[in-house]
Amino acid sequence: MPAHVAESDSTPDPTSTTGTTDPLAHERAHLAASRAALRGMREDVQALDIRDVTANWVNAAVLQSQIDDRIKALADLSHTPLFFGRLDYLHAVGGELAEGADGERFYIGRRHVHDAAGDPMVIDWRAPVSQPYYQASRKNPQDVGLRRRFGYTGGELTAYEDEHLTDPAEAEHTSRLLQAEIERPRVGPMRDIVATIQPEQDEIVRSGLGGTVCVQGGPGTGKTAVGLHRVAYLLYAHRERLARTGTLVIGPNRSFLHYIEQVLPALGELEVKQATVDDLVRTGVEVRGEDEAATAVVKGDARMAEVLRRAIRSHVTAPVEPVVVVRGSRRWRVPAYEIQEMVDELLARDMRYGAAHEALPQRIAHAVLVRMEEAGEAPDDRVQNAVARNPAVKAAVKAIWPAVDPAKVVLRLLSDAEFLAAHAGGLLSEEEQKRLLWAKPARSVKSAKWSAADAVLIDEAGDLVARTHSLGHVVLDEAQDLSPMQYRAVGRRCSTGSATVLGDLAQGTTPWSTESWGEALFHLGKADAVVEELTAGFRVPREVIAYASRLLPAISPGLAAVESVRESPGSLAVREVPGGAAELDAAVVAACEESLHNEGSIGLIAADARIPALGAALTAAGHAYLSPGEETTAESRLTLVPASLAKGLEYDYVVLDEPGAVVDGEPDERTGLRRLYVALTRAVSGLTVLHAAPLPEVLVQA
Repeated sequence: MPAHVAESDSTPDPTSTTGTTDPLAHERAHLAASRAALRGMREDVQALDIRDVTANWVNAAVLQSQIDDRIKALADLSHTPLFFGRLDYLHAVGGELAEGADGERFYIGRRHVHDAAGDPMVIDWRAPVSQPYYQASRKNPQDVGLRRRFGYTGGELTAYEDEHLTDPAEAEHTSRLLQAEIERPRVGPMRDIVATIQPEQDEIVRSGLGGTVCVQGGPGTGKTAVGLHRVAYLLYAHRERLARTGTLVIGPNRSFLHYIEQVLPALGELEVKQATVDDLVRTGVEVRGEDEAATAVVKGDARMAEVLRRAIRSHVTAPVEPVVVVRGSRRWRVPAYEIQEMVDELLARDMRYGAAHEALPQRIAHAVLVRMEEAGEAPDDRVQNAVARNPAVKAAVKAIWPAVDPAKVVLRLLSDAEFLAAHAGGLLSEEEQKRLLWAKPARSVKSAKWSAADAVLIDEAGDLVARTHSLGHVVLDEAQDLSPMQYRAVGRRCSTGSATVLGDLAQGTTPWSTESWGEALFHLGKADAVVEELTAGFRVPREVIAYASRLLPAISPGLAAVESVRESPGSLAVREVPGGAAELDAAVVAACEESLHNEGSIGLIAADARIPALGAALTAAGHAYLSPGEETTAESRLTLVPASLAKGLEYDYVVLDEPGAVVDGEPDERTGLRRLYVALTRAVSGLTVLHAAPLPEVLVQA
């Protein structure tokens, strides 16, 4: 049977139950019926009347909110295929969904759809019965006789492609529909890749909730989409648990989060929150300052956690006098040495500072109650609580174990050289301590010009005082760019849960970027995580990724290059532009115009310092352009992208301006070459590199 059947083909479908001899018409009929069934499911929910089933207005509001969420989840996205594949099993599949005759058929799609009788018309891609769609092969067909892929134009089903996994006469072939889906022009936000998930990706997506998974993946290997689909899968498989504990997707910046935000809703998941690391830690302080790179490196070093712990604990002082509690005509005395034993015991337990602050008055009160019982009284818990609130006890606790403000502790460390030296001794060198100290100390927490790294320190100090709430699962993307202290901040958010860590060591573009996943996972608190590596590239053409991979020996020695499965002759053009800046600007505009003749999105990537000049050149030539994060449309397809914001984004065609300027825009050569590696690997269909200055030597030498 041919691998690809176009709309005009009228080959009979031997499995058709509709009587039609046109298989495409049969599949379109099933699509129309499935969409009608989904509308029916939505209308059933909309018709629910909860007036007589709720006890009070609070319950009514909660139930109505759940109904509203269900209605949103049942929305039919006309531009998104409702199902993308079909499995014809050789025998009946176990379980209630597969009762009946042998040779059952399942349509695999983005969500479950059933008809009025409750019979399934589309099976959720996350269901166990759907897994062979991704995993079955000729070597291991998993009882699948036929796997059918569907091709769509917009929301219209236009083609299909069959694989007979148990037919030895059929030659193995590369799926042309799969290739077309990967190469389909990109306009708008990032789309889900659920129809194109590969076996090695599917194994990661479906790994259990209990363990943390780290995915090392080069450009175009689909690691971000794998992470997002993993969230969708976990919410399907562990919905009740994660509904209680929560999920979070952490991205590198707001532009990136805006780019990916439509993937999960397209899969029917509406309740996953998204944030940057800065969003997580900027609670209570305003970030208005910036650190020099060397200073930020010290502030992000894991040793700062111990400096902060020492500084917090330094507020605990030894009791110097007994506590005397007066109740009625009696006086109860707890000597200083006994209180010191309580303090020592609390310190030895390494409790959170705030929890110990709350526990100490109860310990003192308990000691008083013991004396009362020895004197023949019979006090109860109410008496103990009253003693704990006694002015004498409160005064003693305030002197011995006072409440602390995390921001004030960090403020003092950065302002007071003696206080810093007292707690950084043996940890930080004198030079490192000097880097931390503000040249002009702030007077208060509110007036301080906090940096992003300072906010992370305050978050760490806050956790030393009171435990940070942990979520059930966290997805951390572009993880290679985090400092050890940022890893700790994320790790606190999943200390009792699990994580999916996504990144590429070769794309680390911060001065503190991690050198190994083992080190990163240790700081995250997930040292036992499983590290998976994706090396098959599906997005970047082979010519382009091979050119970019020339940088790997200089930026990440030993890291395997991505092997692209996509051959696209002519996808790379490297052009030297004679002349100066004006000639280069004109050539860049011309290259953008050339790219705009193609379908899909166009990204003009340049060093941050070059953005104003290129923006002016585009405007002068009459070309409107978008900023990263703004959604591309059919009418507005050109985005001007500073190299510092290119990570994680993708465009059908990329014009890269002056690679040498991208490298020179970073504080050191390695970081600059890594930034260039990112910029070189954003293209899906074609890359044009323009330069007036010499290219970086590592590109030329290779």
